[in-house]
Amino acid sequence: MIKTADLFSIAKTGVNASNRLLNTTSNNIANINTEGYVRERTEFKSELTGGVDRGFTDRVLNQFAANQLRRDITSVGESQAFFDRAEGLDNVLASEANSISSALTRFFASVQTAADDATNITSRDSVLGEAQGLVNRINTLGDFMTVKEREVEQQIEDSVNNANALIKQIGQLNEAIQVVGNSSSVDTPSTLMNERDLAIRKLAEYMSIETRTSPNSDLGIVVNLSSGESLVLADGTFNVLALDGEPDFTSAQLQLSTGFEAPKRNTTLNVEEQKMGGALGGLFRYREQILEPAQRDLGKLSIALADTFNSTNRQGMDLDGQLGGDIFALPEFRGINYPDNSDLSLGIQGRFTPGAGGDITKTDYRIEVLTSPAGSPPTFDVQVNALNTDGTEQTDSDGNPITQTLTVTAESGTYNAIMGGIEIEFSSGAGYGVGDQFLFQPLRTAANDLSLQTTRGEDLAFAKPLRVDTNQANLGDATILQVNITNSLVDNSLTNTLASGFNGTGGIQSAADNGASVGAPAVVRFTSESDFEVLDNAVPPNVIATVTGASDLNNLLQQAKDSGTWPADFAGLEDYPGYDFSLQGRPKAGDSFDIGFNTDGFADNRNAVSLAGLQQADTVRQSVGSNGNKATFNEAYANIVGSIGAKTANGQIELEAAKVLQTQSSDWFESTSGVSLDEEAANLIQFQQSYAAAARILSTAQDLFDTILAAAR
Repeated sequence: MIKTADLFSIAKTGVNASNRLLNTTSNNIANINTEGYVRERTEFKSELTGGVDRGFTDRVLNQFAANQLRRDITSVGESQAFFDRAEGLDNVLASEANSISSALTRFFASVQTAADDATNITSRDSVLGEAQGLVNRINTLGDFMTVKEREVEQQIEDSVNNANALIKQIGQLNEAIQVVGNSSSVDTPSTLMNERDLAIRKLAEYMSIETRTSPNSDLGIVVNLSSGESLVLADGTFNVLALDGEPDFTSAQLQLSTGFEAPKRNTTLNVEEQKMGGALGGLFRYREQILEPAQRDLGKLSIALADTFNSTNRQGMDLDGQLGGDIFALPEFRGINYPDNSDLSLGIQGRFTPGAGGDITKTDYRIEVLTSPAGSPPTFDVQVNALNTDGTEQTDSDGNPITQTLTVTAESGTYNAIMGGIEIEFSSGAGYGVGDQFLFQPLRTAANDLSLQTTRGEDLAFAKPLRVDTNQANLGDATILQVNITNSLVDNSLTNTLASGFNGTGGIQSAADNGASVGAPAVVRFTSESDFEVLDNAVPPNVIATVTGASDLNNLLQQAKDSGTWPADFAGLEDYPGYDFSLQGRPKAGDSFDIGFNTDGFADNRNAVSLAGLQQADTVRQSVGSNGNKATFNEAYANIVGSIGAKTANGQIELEAAKVLQTQSSDWFESTSGVSLDEEAANLIQFQQSYAAAARILSTAQDLFDTILAAAR
């Protein structure tokens, strides 16, 4: 038989229960504006003997709603971080005040104006003035991107520090919750659990995480990255995120490092930044998808512009009657040592190959030494790997890594050409070891470092250095159609494979200049309508080559080079003599055409027209494919602005969508876990009444007891 409780006991438990309910409701109302507070509810069970138990106060939490809110917070954090920074860069590049397109237009317009009067020094100075303005505009944008690069690296570091603080806090709260929870069977440690949930939501702003309850049922929570790596363990231990930028220490990468105390050994894991999510993921995505490609695209445009203009200017004759030189100074760059190299004091230098500006791509390169240096000067094999801006290997259209293996000569002053229009110098000779690696980022600061080589308007080579004259005794009607200059490198020793036929003293090479058996081509003489011979400028002239059965009159010197009679002295040279010409009409036997330096041809504007025509030439390489998909300078800049604008617009749409989802999940979460003043006010009245009723039972019991005592007297 179950013994029933007396009226006093029932009344007492009722008063205590109502008091607890009032306390819970009051606490909910008091914390309505407390960040991270979760509404609490006290529940009771009836006792078998009558009355109620002591009750149990717990949080009202929908874990599914909490998880969805956390995921949406992560999405908003990533989208916000990406869009805010992309929008800032987009606004600057798209602004007319900062646009390179307008500066390009003014620069080439000044070249066209100067071409109308090639001897006008004022017009020439105006060209250099506009060139300096263009360089300043490019430098400004390059410096702006460098500042933005430093900003994003600092923001990544700050975000990692904040995330580490939150990870540590969650671990400490885990431990505290287990201690408090195990010491009380009446209530859950709600305040500590609210703080932990709030810290988890704040951590979700920085990275994509998943949580699960401890398998030990001890109120602990395990926090992992969505990619699987553990951040906080159930027992309160935690991992920390460490910044690491090997080999480029200015470009942050992420690693997970355990924080165990000795003698327990710590470990380190690499983290894929692309899978981080949250603000960190947004910062890395902005850096790798927008900022770094834009830096290199701007650098590529700058180098292509400067190198192409320099190359064309070198194919002309300046106002001093000399072969043209460089107008722009192309920057050089240095390889970054990998930390495991045999000697970190050794380095390698790099430069852009003159005339190869159209081959430049927005590619970084990893150089690895494959064999030990041998010989004098030392030579060894290296492998070149093309890298994307995020350090991953670049692949071709078939998905294969783009690599190159070649033998290099390691001595100061010797540059070895590699793919992509750059050259590298191993100045430390035999000091390099097998396995040494170096990172090249040739375009990263190319726009910042571009400058003018000269301030003299006279250095603009508006004239062609060569003219071809028709012999007055010619009987045929063949006339000059076109004269092409492709190379003007002066090397009378012919040791440089890029040597041209110009002697550097206002003429073309004779046999005495170059030490060969014959001089450079100086005369083309026809022996029939389709046969001709190429002669040098000796007296009497030497026959350099003969051509029979010519099908056309285009590029006569190239036909001579292909005839099989071209001298062995010139066979190993890549572009000798560096000039050529074509005819139209029909020559007759005995007709000749004389090739000579354009002495005193200062009014000649043929090369100025070529310089002005560069504005419409497809020069800037847009892809790493075989065809390169080249574009004009203005098109290349428009592509940079357009690409960033499109990604920024997509980022804005993504942000707006993420905010809508977060609002929905927040409403869902608040509908369960948030405090409603209307509901709590109704509860307050109800619990006040239940308290008064329970107190009335107590007073009734007291009256009955007093009546019994009075009757006994």
